[in-house]
Amino acid sequence: MSVAAAKKAHAWIREKTVPARLRVSEIFLSLQGEARETGWPTVFVRLTGCPLRCVWCDTAYAFKGGIFLTEDEVLDRVSGFSVPRVCVTGGEPLAQKTTLALLTRLADRGFLVSLETSGALPIDEVDPRVIRVVDLKPPGSGEVTRNRYENLACLAPHDQVKCVIADRNDYEWSRSMVDQYGLARRVEVLFSPVSGSLAPRELAEWILADRLPVRFQLQLHKVLWGEVPGR
Repeated sequence: MSVAAAKKAHAWIREKTVPARLRVSEIFLSLQGEARETGWPTVFVRLTGCPLRCVWCDTAYAFKGGIFLTEDEVLDRVSGFSVPRVCVTGGEPLAQKTTLALLTRLADRGFLVSLETSGALPIDEVDPRVIRVVDLKPPGSGEVTRNRYENLACLAPHDQVKCVIADRNDYEWSRSMVDQYGLARRVEVLFSPVSGSLAPRELAEWILADRLPVRFQLQLHKVLWGEVPGR
């Protein structure tokens, strides 16, 4: 057997015998602060790593670090909180290939599972039982070119699309995306102001003036606890 073939065989054996692991930034219990499940006690599984660098990102601490846990270890920690709702977030959770299996196993356990994703990576292989909360990145994010518009065709009625808006230009861009892709007829659309950049009242007034069929939201966890990580 050649050296290359031996290495390939070793890698295959290791993949089949070593439990799948995820790099986890934190697992904690809080109130869901965003989207349709706002206000419900929820276990958050925040995974480490993200290929994007949004200007207004509030979880940059999850770009690096964390600890490696097996799927079973994550499931045990989630189950220990004794609540039915779980949100897998990041960072960008889909940047880790083992996330898909974790989502399925959480759903198999009977949890109501949601996934918060940047919208820059494919969502079509996510378990259909999972609620996918998919970002559309406006220009003010600095990552508008990373939007994967093919994801919009994959959306199911229980999924949601979120736009985090920094200024009027972001609002107009987001409104045009809602119109262009007929999003409000297919899924719930969420508009949020960037904290410190756009006054919540101003965004609310734009939505009302345009009779826009979107849901205005603030980040409840920040209203309650500010910028404290793990809340």
